[in-house]
Amino acid sequence: MSAAVVAAAWASATHSFSKFVRDELRLVTGQGVAGDAHCGVTVKHRSRVAVDPTQPNLRQVHLIRV
Repeated sequence: MSAAVVAAAWASATHSFSKFVRDELRLVTGQGVAGDAHCGVTVKHRSRVAVDPTQPNLRQVHLIRV
């Protein structure tokens, strides 16, 4: 197995379709990417917040294999 390589990183402070390329990211344990709209202990997806805003945030960082 080869070593993992981060090819690019994106984040956005707003809940929008577009994310912006970042030179670096700061990962916060149990919360996600600092400064990203989805960062936090509880859910940030609008539809899930409407159902129960106290649900744990289980989708903090998405890693995509290319």
